[in-house]
Amino acid sequence: MYTEKKFNLPELKGFSKESVEAHLGLYAGYVKNLNLIHEIVENQNNPEYARREAFRRQGFEFGGMRNHEIYFASFEGGPQSLSPDSSLYKKIIEWCGTFDTFITIFKNLAMTRGVGWAMLGYDSITDTLVQYWVDEQHMGHLPGITPIIALDVWEHAFIQDFGAPGRGKYIEAFFENLNWSVIENRFQATQK
Repeated sequence: MYTEKKFNLPELKGFSKESVEAHLGLYAGYVKNLNLIHEIVENQNNPEYARREAFRRQGFEFGGMRNHEIYFASFEGGPQSLSPDSSLYKKIIEWCGTFDTFITIFKNLAMTRGVGWAMLGYDSITDTLVQYWVDEQHMGHLPGITPIIALDVWEHAFIQDFGAPGRGKYIEAFFENLNWSVIENRFQATQK
């Protein structure tokens, strides 16, 4: 069974307390639904069609849980910039040439039409960073890629504070609130 994580979030610039609380509530729902799915599939007395349907839903609920855990953890401790001496910064420069180029590319990815997630991951096989799009919560995760940054671009993440056309402003606020030391630690964990 999965346990809902509690995040030590500071006040986030551009994000209302109400919006953050509602978003955390959605995350809690993914954890609850995933646990319910496990109860259904583990009970051999449930009809097989119900168990199959629960398995089908598992990827959506699991993706919603894990993506949000990466997302919210990236704000813990308040905003901190990424040190040019960090291994992630060096990997970004190796890949994109400049940090600003990376940010521009990632922000463009996050403006992809539709609901989903803009992701930065690490491929340990090729020792490279990969940016990719995840539809909804689960379609588009790349096998073997460890997520480093998860940017939620479902409307629920921004519409309350930024309005329907406010995705771009929300993306800016996301980057203003990131604690890059948390992200650096996540990247460092892939190097072991």
